[in-house]
Amino acid sequence: MSSSLRPSRPTLLLVLALTALWGCSSDEPKPIEQLYSDVQFDLTVPPETPVDAEIFLKGPTATFGGTDGRGLEMVYQGGRQFSLKARLPKGTAFTYAVRMTAPTPQVALDALGAPEADHTLTVHENEESVALTVERFGAEGGQTGASTVFIVQVPDITPAGAKVWLTGNQPELGNWNGAGVGLYQAVDNAYAGAVTFAAGTGLEFKMTLGSWKTVEKSDTGAEVDNHTFTTSGGFERVSIVVGSWANATPPTLTGDVRYLLSVTPTDPTLKPRDVIIWLPPGYEEDTTRRYPVLYMHDGQNLMDVSTAFAGEWNVDETAQALVESGAVEPLIIVGIYNAGEDRLAEYTPVPFPPKYPDAGRADVYGQFLIQELKPSIDAKFRTKPEAEFTGLAGSSLGGLVSMSLGLKHPDVFTRLGVVSPSVWWADREIVSQVNALTTKPALRIWEDIGTKEGDGDEAETVADAQALRDALVAKGWVLDDDLKYTVVDGGQHNEAAWSARFGDLLRFLYPVKQ
Repeated sequence: MSSSLRPSRPTLLLVLALTALWGCSSDEPKPIEQLYSDVQFDLTVPPETPVDAEIFLKGPTATFGGTDGRGLEMVYQGGRQFSLKARLPKGTAFTYAVRMTAPTPQVALDALGAPEADHTLTVHENEESVALTVERFGAEGGQTGASTVFIVQVPDITPAGAKVWLTGNQPELGNWNGAGVGLYQAVDNAYAGAVTFAAGTGLEFKMTLGSWKTVEKSDTGAEVDNHTFTTSGGFERVSIVVGSWANATPPTLTGDVRYLLSVTPTDPTLKPRDVIIWLPPGYEEDTTRRYPVLYMHDGQNLMDVSTAFAGEWNVDETAQALVESGAVEPLIIVGIYNAGEDRLAEYTPVPFPPKYPDAGRADVYGQFLIQELKPSIDAKFRTKPEAEFTGLAGSSLGGLVSMSLGLKHPDVFTRLGVVSPSVWWADREIVSQVNALTTKPALRIWEDIGTKEGDGDEAETVADAQALRDALVAKGWVLDDDLKYTVVDGGQHNEAAWSARFGDLLRFLYPVKQ
């Protein structure tokens, strides 16, 4: 063969390479394309968002909850961030909106207060991220009126569970009474609250923990000037930083203590209030056991000296020791904070003119306890909800309202702690209430009084308590059986005295079953 017909070396190499490629198998599986995308949703909320807010992404498709579903729940991450990760099918268009379902139902609003337009999303990549920002939350129909939102950053020395108040020069701010507007705990370790003023209102205000004894100070403990602000008549935020508090007292809590903050009654005449809950030892370990419940008034004075008006009852320390020693039945104790200046009205069963014509709202307060708070406690904690396991206790006017509500609602409360009761109210009206009974309800009652109580006529105070005792005995209660009556020699009308005998009250109302 002629050498001129031979292929060149480069041509031969190319042919060999093509032959090798031709011989490769074409049956190898192709990569499977992922049908879904893992989508990270990150939401920045406004600074006044409640720290216990429940926020969802809701839309018309089943993926986002449909018309009746909850939607995709976002989880609070700290700061002002909520987030969730969802797996969504690629190439499918979704429409959704940001919704707050608790503590009150609200929708996302734009900067002008109109409901925010729904979001749309179609994913294509294996992993995607979506950043969302809500300017503010409000009612379904929008919010275009005046609203001044106060955002308060508090110092680290603020007691856990403390109530922060805004007080100032306007009636809406309490006219400088030390506790005008109660703020709720918001995201980013802040407190917040909204108040409505007319345009051009000049505000002067300060922050307190409930009284002038705990007014805000600078970070060095010095006095600070009043904050000032002039309202515009629209939506606006006012940011305040508190340096420290006067006489700030660290909390003194023993055991497992929980809170329900800013519980708002449906009756608009009743103010929001906090609730403190003490859970017995072993509550988290034995998740099948249920417990009786003792509801107590003046909750801020029961367990934490940092919130107490004049010392605490040491309810948590006393109950912890007695339950652990087996001296009393394990129980849950619920302390309902009073409503400040409305305390007298809420703790009295009838008006007492001419000095107290606006009092006598115990029935309204009682309906809040029975129809709203108790069902909430029963739903959130492992209670024995029946009347035979449920008690009500308080001191002074709190003792009076416990006695009155117990007599009217023995189907709800059957164990009453009537401590230093204000029997004198409305010319011993509570005695008349007992005398009017046609049948004896199944109530187990603790009543006590100190010999050093009263505003001058201490003998009359003891006589009032004895009149209540005698009326109960006349209706069939038996001393040292279902009625325990104690006169404390030298006992005064204060938290220290009530703390000293609280253990005996618990032993009588919640004895260990034999």
